[in-house]
Amino acid sequence: MSENEKDALANSPTSSRSVTETVNGSHRFVIQGYSLAKGMGIGKHIASDNFTVGGYQWAIYFYPDGKNPEDNSTYVSVFIALASEGTDVRALFELTLVDQSGKGKHKVHSHFDRSLESGPYTLKYRGKLQASFLYRFSNFKISPSRLNASASIEVPWVAALEAWVFPRGYKRFYRRALLESSDYLKDDCLKINCTVGVVVSAIDCPRLHSIQVPESDIGSHFGSLLDNTEGTDVIFNVAGEKFHAHKLILAARSPVFRSEFFGQEGDDHEIVITDTEPKVFKAMLHFIYRDALVEDELVASNSPCESSVSDTLIAKLLAAADKYDLSRLRRMCESHLCKDISVNSVGRALALADRHHAIQLKAVCLRFAAENLAAVMRSDGFEYLKENCPRLQSEILKMVAGCEDECSSGGSGGGGCGKSRSVCGQLSDGGDANERRVRQRT
Repeated sequence: MSENEKDALANSPTSSRSVTETVNGSHRFVIQGYSLAKGMGIGKHIASDNFTVGGYQWAIYFYPDGKNPEDNSTYVSVFIALASEGTDVRALFELTLVDQSGKGKHKVHSHFDRSLESGPYTLKYRGKLQASFLYRFSNFKISPSRLNASASIEVPWVAALEAWVFPRGYKRFYRRALLESSDYLKDDCLKINCTVGVVVSAIDCPRLHSIQVPESDIGSHFGSLLDNTEGTDVIFNVAGEKFHAHKLILAARSPVFRSEFFGQEGDDHEIVITDTEPKVFKAMLHFIYRDALVEDELVASNSPCESSVSDTLIAKLLAAADKYDLSRLRRMCESHLCKDISVNSVGRALALADRHHAIQLKAVCLRFAAENLAAVMRSDGFEYLKENCPRLQSEILKMVAGCEDECSSGGSGGGGCGKSRSVCGQLSDGGDANERRVRQRT
């Protein structure tokens, strides 16, 4: 490189960019026993557990009798506080009182969706405030020991300090009388969601050039080995149709093939497969080499008859995945079969999942059957279970009982009870035997 070229590179203009954005995180604070918390006193709060957003610790303060003495407990107050020591943080926040009726009419106080004249708030660690307050008060002309509880002294810098560094929030978050007769309070329980957005800035130094890296094509390269039979060292005879393959590739993908090829004596060049159809074995080899399914063949081979779910190519491929311990293929088959679960097909799908250790698919089938029990019990699939897999019928009833127990105890998320009705209730109101879609969980 010439000196002129070196000078040109050295003197070329540079650039940088400052990017300021928020790192967001949320926390749900459940206040159980609201009525018992009332009367604890104005200015006294219940604190949530600390939670981390943007590398800092935060906490939610709930004042059941309010924070402002002038309001005389007319309002409840909610604040967000910085719990990390020795630092100042600029942040936005959103406080939401959750509507527990399911109508979605939440009470939201947010700084995310409106412009702030002075920008985000600056929060400081409360311990720093308390230490500073005590120091300044100890140097004040009037001794604290001479003040009684009712004494009132106006100290301008105290009010200014409190307004600057105390936790940020709302002294008049919600009128207490309205709160206690609203859908926000259910079973003496309140739920408050808090979202904090920590403001962070970074310098982005873009490079003058970039090189795009293509998507991985290792599957196509291995697939070409399967297609042109180059370097194959084993032949599978499946119902008279022969498939050439590579032992090392099969062994790397399947523990069963690894044990068969390298875990015992003998070196069979041709292996006869008697329990798998040629099209199923071909689809399995396609997955082993390419880590993908042949979607067109799967769609074309699916039977429109829901009662014959076990006769579809995807169901037979699930059986092959189980036989050769191809866990990823098994999960992909489970995902495909899950999309077509219906009242008429769930019985046989459940039996199929149980037979081939498809744990995820089995769980979905049990839940679907429990939530649509009346219609499922009148289906041919349920009769199939009764004749061939009575144990799975018992598991369905246990799932129903579990759903009812979850409802009676209030549930873990509050949304499952509306979807899981009692057995008697389902049997009395019937059900659509042609219902096809899995019920959406809220």
